[in-house]
Amino acid sequence: MKVWSSVVRSGSAFRGILTSPNGIARPLHSASQHPETETVSTSHMTKMPRLKQLRELDPLPFSSFLTDSFGRRHSYLRISLTERCNLRCQYCMPEEGVALTPKHQLLTTQEIIRLARLFILEGVDKVRLTGGEPMVRKDLVPIVESISDLGVKQLGLTTNGLLLKRRLQDLHKAGLTHLNISLDTLIPPKFELITRRRGWEKVIEGIDEALKLGYSPVKINCVVMRGRNEEEILNFVKFTQDRDIDVRFIEYMPFDGNKWDDRKMVSYAEMLSTIREVHPDLIKISDKPNDTSKAYKVPGHAGQIGFITSMTENFCGTCSRTRITADGNLKVCLFGSSEVSLRDLIRSGCSDTDILEVIGGAVSRKKRQHAGMLNLAKLKNRPMILIDKGTSQRNHHGLQLNSSLLSCIRSNTCISNIVSLHTAQSVRKDDSSSSSNEIYSQPNGPDKLQNRCNPLDKVEKHFSSEHALTEEFNHNNNFWKKFGESYMQGASNEAVSNTSEILPTTCDIAESTPKLSHVDVKGEAQMVNVAGKQVTRRKAEAKAEVYLGAEAFHLVKENKMKKGDVLGVARIAGIMAAKKTSELIPLCHPLQVDHVEVQLSLQEKAEDGREFCVSIKTSASTSGRTGVEMEALMAASVAALTVYDMCKAVSHEIVISGICLLCKTGGKQDYYFK
Repeated sequence: MKVWSSVVRSGSAFRGILTSPNGIARPLHSASQHPETETVSTSHMTKMPRLKQLRELDPLPFSSFLTDSFGRRHSYLRISLTERCNLRCQYCMPEEGVALTPKHQLLTTQEIIRLARLFILEGVDKVRLTGGEPMVRKDLVPIVESISDLGVKQLGLTTNGLLLKRRLQDLHKAGLTHLNISLDTLIPPKFELITRRRGWEKVIEGIDEALKLGYSPVKINCVVMRGRNEEEILNFVKFTQDRDIDVRFIEYMPFDGNKWDDRKMVSYAEMLSTIREVHPDLIKISDKPNDTSKAYKVPGHAGQIGFITSMTENFCGTCSRTRITADGNLKVCLFGSSEVSLRDLIRSGCSDTDILEVIGGAVSRKKRQHAGMLNLAKLKNRPMILIDKGTSQRNHHGLQLNSSLLSCIRSNTCISNIVSLHTAQSVRKDDSSSSSNEIYSQPNGPDKLQNRCNPLDKVEKHFSSEHALTEEFNHNNNFWKKFGESYMQGASNEAVSNTSEILPTTCDIAESTPKLSHVDVKGEAQMVNVAGKQVTRRKAEAKAEVYLGAEAFHLVKENKMKKGDVLGVARIAGIMAAKKTSELIPLCHPLQVDHVEVQLSLQEKAEDGREFCVSIKTSASTSGRTGVEMEALMAASVAALTVYDMCKAVSHEIVISGICLLCKTGGKQDYYFK
């Protein structure tokens, strides 16, 4: 190993030496500097570009604490800075949001920096900050600067891009080197439908600002879902034509609360086939070590595309990632349900060495791969927003500390045995976890840990006497209780018992014969039985257009119709009609509608080129066992008829058209108008 004691800071890429708890001295190089211009000044090295200098160094031995039993080196750390987000993406969280962890249970800024430092000292050279939405944190710039000063090579951020243009310059100066932006559509109105918020234009401005500042490439994360945005795949490919961006198409993954169904998932093979129909010259380009994305490029395009194939072709064999949640739990697998609370270790007064022992025990027990697509859909984990925003989901079991467990650590009792015992008890609480990707499953860990172990029965005495394992704050239970959904009644049991119903393959769907739900086997009309369905939050939106002609249009615009305020009366009529839907449509279920909204606007020239239009948009929502699309359509239809009735004295050439459902969410399968 080279001697680093002579390294000095003189415009250098290196900040000096830090010694890790395992005794390895590691040089620190700052991510905030420009690698193409920096030089290293030492007593035994001549000046040369930083990257060349780094390539010529003898690599230090990688930390055994971050190496699992399959030899995978975990050099990539993702840190969730917050659970909060300024969007409400439908595949990520409900419109009302999720039950957030109390502030005092979240990691403080100092705790985040301490954990980042510990991982970097053990060999982590890539850190990514996630959320929630990390940009909602006011202290984001100081956090980036502090982690950059620790000497990490790559410091990235995953964001939805809404605040990017406003904050990126400061983050760039602080040392942010890489950027991922989540964007699922290139159609502004659809962006609002998917995210339940406006802001598509701000995201595009943020992308352009990142390119202007020299981020290369800017990575775009696009979750592809059937019925929502799969028809935009080619548009995203075209988006790379003149921009140095890397669009990564992500297979839709199952997380708590997102109603995952394999019928919604568009596979890597299908996406690739769609692109090659238009771009037969698409070429595969080489992937970097440990890349999650399979990279491709259209010749002549400035940017490239990639596919993150977590569901159909997992990349578990090269996984180098660990995650720290906003409440301080360590997850060594995105889909694993078990977690260890590093926050509790810190607040119990543990030293860095103590914490490192627990981290090593968790990493050493990471499984070879996750449980597979269909099995993952049945298991429980955190909602996606409570893990991190870029890329989860089931009952997670956090390891909390009391004096007994802390004494085990300080007396060098085997941490791996402690974690194993904790997991075994957690599994007994929830048998479904035994089929999941349990990360503490008993493969042989590193020799260093095994040699320090005391017999397991000594550890068990501590647990049996003082109950060191207490139940961690359960995001899932809190989430479902808040929104009145019967999660605890056995959603997982229903998933197992009705597997054939909820998990057909795409081929099954294509080959099945369409059936009318309101017709029985004899061909007679029937009301659908919804007793077996779960109560969920449901919403639908619809639209209609009324073309009045010039004279009637201007009378409505100036509010001079003899019958009164046309738009105001039509709005009230639409709301009343939505509440009466089951009385007007014979087989509709009577629903307790929570909210109905009717919006009317005047357009002298509509999008289709026709003139003098009253545009009507409606929405309805409820918490129930069946959808409210009929209520939304009824509101649009009756509002349109009311406009006709109040204007017919002026003209009988009024045309009502374009009545249709725009979207529905919350049921077995979401729908979006294409």
